[in-house]
Amino acid sequence: MYFERAHISDEELLTFYRKLLYPRLVEEKMLLLLRQGKVTKWFSGIGQEAIAVGATLALDADEWILPLHRNLGVFTTRQMSLQQLFHQWQGSPLGFSKGRERSFHFGSRQHHICGMISHLGPQLSIADGIALAHQLRQENKVSLAFTGEGGTSEGEFHEALNVAAVWGLPVIFLIENNGYGLSTPVEEQYRCEQLVQRATGYGMRGMRINGNNLLEVYHAVKEAKQHALHEQQPVLIEAMTFRMRGHEEASGTKYVPAALLEEWAQQDPVRHFEGFLQYLHLLDEQTTRQIRETIRQDIEHDIHEALIAPAPAVTIGDELLDIYAPAIPVEPPPAATTVHEKRFINAISEALHQAMERYPNLVLMGQDIAEYGGAFKITEGLSAKFGKDRVRNTPLCESAIIGAALGLSIMGYKSMVEMQFGDFVTCGFNQIVNNLAKIHYRWGQNADVVLRLPAGAGVGAGPFHSQSNEAWFTHVPGLKVVYPSTPADAKGLLLAAFADPNPVLYFEHKALYRSISGPVPEDWYTIEIGKARQVQSGDDISIITYGSGVLWAMEYAQQHPERSLYILDLRTLQPLDYTAIKTAVEATGKVLILHEDTLTGGLGGEIAAWIAEHCFALLDAPVMRCAGLDTPVPFAAELEKNFLAKTRMHQCIQQLANY
Repeated sequence: MYFERAHISDEELLTFYRKLLYPRLVEEKMLLLLRQGKVTKWFSGIGQEAIAVGATLALDADEWILPLHRNLGVFTTRQMSLQQLFHQWQGSPLGFSKGRERSFHFGSRQHHICGMISHLGPQLSIADGIALAHQLRQENKVSLAFTGEGGTSEGEFHEALNVAAVWGLPVIFLIENNGYGLSTPVEEQYRCEQLVQRATGYGMRGMRINGNNLLEVYHAVKEAKQHALHEQQPVLIEAMTFRMRGHEEASGTKYVPAALLEEWAQQDPVRHFEGFLQYLHLLDEQTTRQIRETIRQDIEHDIHEALIAPAPAVTIGDELLDIYAPAIPVEPPPAATTVHEKRFINAISEALHQAMERYPNLVLMGQDIAEYGGAFKITEGLSAKFGKDRVRNTPLCESAIIGAALGLSIMGYKSMVEMQFGDFVTCGFNQIVNNLAKIHYRWGQNADVVLRLPAGAGVGAGPFHSQSNEAWFTHVPGLKVVYPSTPADAKGLLLAAFADPNPVLYFEHKALYRSISGPVPEDWYTIEIGKARQVQSGDDISIITYGSGVLWAMEYAQQHPERSLYILDLRTLQPLDYTAIKTAVEATGKVLILHEDTLTGGLGGEIAAWIAEHCFALLDAPVMRCAGLDTPVPFAAELEKNFLAKTRMHQCIQQLANY
């Protein structure tokens, strides 16, 4: 193995050696502790240390790295405490994720490391967002994301590379090609001769290197960084290596030919670099033994201290407290503010303008939202006023764009992603429910991201442009879900979503855009997320609803003055305003839960269950639900009308009234 030292000093070479050796010796200790039952799982990176260590050494300490679970060398080279790392591996509350994650599924802002999720691909898109933030600040910094050869088959790999190339982002994508994805060999994973060939297809530079050669990795990443910054382009590096142990220790390596293991054992990165330093007379056998013994003693000390440290007690309060980052207090409109009559769509557009003015760090992203103004013209004029850096057209890469939004949040930016239609959010589902929602609970990093989702039926758009899919997300801890029904709430809740440091899904009903108007305060104001609105009081029946259901309930009340209806507009679907729900139950003793979404699995079922559990003594009749049919939303007008819950409202109210 040939080593090119270039301008690296003798002292630096010895430092590189210690950085390379340290994770190897930690691993050897961890494998022993695994057999002793003191840790329960381990993903070994033995034989691959040169990639993690070399790449980390090549970057500045404040450049973000997004590693995988075989990159111990990233964490140790960034000088993370071994004691706390060991707590992490034990699942102790003293670990970096307070026992909420295992292995390396965590991050640390202090060390500029972003924690992975098991789905692997999504972190590549987060690196895009971090690189975008550097670019917007005009900083000479890159981000670096690891993936494996198996991860290159995921859709997010292709989306992330495409977005980085189209936007010209200074990001390095580093593939650790270690021969197997668990037990699947590379010939069953891809058909191109080399994964680096994919760089050409995305219009970026590609490099293929020996991942077991520490200095080759170091120089390659240095060169990639220089290219990324000078050309403002991403770089793809394929580092060839081999996984000498199982995907994780329990899986073993029986599926690997013995000759292949032996061949790669001869390429051991630690042994070869050690030999190189001995060739330079920087190491001899005695010095090597002394360095190894010193490191082993340090490891033994840190592990011992970690093993005897008492763990704090687990409390429900602490767990619930960390789901969300602290919210910003509500800002009501100034007393002297002017109020204008505005359409629903104009209230949303006004909120976007005011948010862009208040938050210089707010970036809007979405398909066709710049010059074209979006599919519904809500963002029209924003690009001309605030510039294309902050109002960005995106490729058709919903998942990668949501991931990039999270990357922006890590860098202190706010972002909004507009789904052209709420139905298309399925393409970004993983990023939302596994990254945005969980990241604050996992390692204290908030996701300051707003997703705008034009939703709902009634406009003849058919099965793929008409869904009410809000219930999918109300089940996920860590997300906030709002669904306004009036122009004033549309503006106030959207501004509250931008003020909130947590991920907020903002559902806006397409049929309301130009069909309703109402008074809207001109100045900035926010409406509390999690606070319902009493639309009107009544004595006979309480209708608990949101979105289009509010308009249906109000219309029905006007048409049937003989019924005294209490109408509650939830406005926020996660978290729910249970106090307001209980008050609505108390008012009449008869409850109808109304929503446009399909019946089975809809939010109405959760609310009905809560009422039955907590308000049973207040009820004079069973809780009823009126919802969309359990079918896709049909296109034809009569079929769509039949689908909507509005057509069955009268029957449900009559049934409740007669109970």
